[in-house]
Amino acid sequence: MNVTLLFLAVIGAIVAWWMAGQRLTSKPWLEASPVQTATGLDDHPPVPTIKIGLYVFLGVVGAVFSLFISAYFMRMASSDWWGMPVPRLLWVNTALIAASSAALQWAKNEARHGRMENLRPALAAALLLATLFLIGQIEAWRELNTAGYVLTDNPANSFFYMLTGLHGLHILGGLAVAGRTTLRAFAADIPSAQLRLSVDLCTVYFHFMLAVWLILFALFAGWANDFVDLCRQLLS
Repeated sequence: MNVTLLFLAVIGAIVAWWMAGQRLTSKPWLEASPVQTATGLDDHPPVPTIKIGLYVFLGVVGAVFSLFISAYFMRMASSDWWGMPVPRLLWVNTALIAASSAALQWAKNEARHGRMENLRPALAAALLLATLFLIGQIEAWRELNTAGYVLTDNPANSFFYMLTGLHGLHILGGLAVAGRTTLRAFAADIPSAQLRLSVDLCTVYFHFMLAVWLILFALFAGWANDFVDLCRQLLS
């Protein structure tokens, strides 16, 4: 149990470091007024409420996944636990979600500089790659079911389908918002400040979901188990 808590503490530290790197005290998508520029009042502008809400939501999501991961490690100690193979397709899916996150980062940079001709294809690429990731996850489920690794066969299978399904639902929700943002980018009357904020929020969300997926992938591939074994040796 102590090793599990240590592993979750490392995950929490990584997430906290990532969130600190998001520059919570900056707001580059807002235009500085002449008065602010002259008086220097825009040096530390307040964070938009919607962005604070997103960080709170991501904190809750991170806590939920941490609890499931803790249960995963505790359940592994049971005698009825049999490991399952990791489909090779998950490597492709990992590349797809990483590329989608990178495309959103590209879109964020283009939105910051107001380059709409590059922003639109960047958003469209991110949307397409994230959609392909979900399709790939469903195909991985199909391959495992065909090979006989069904949901109720053993706890390892159940955890795999539950965790990947929960992550997929969060990606699906992110796709809905990213799709709306992409449609707004192609509209002619959308305020640039609102569009920059929407792109920024989508980027933060998908970066976070990429980090969650990398942790889950390490869990399924057994790399996290090696980390736990190393911690156990250090603590013993």
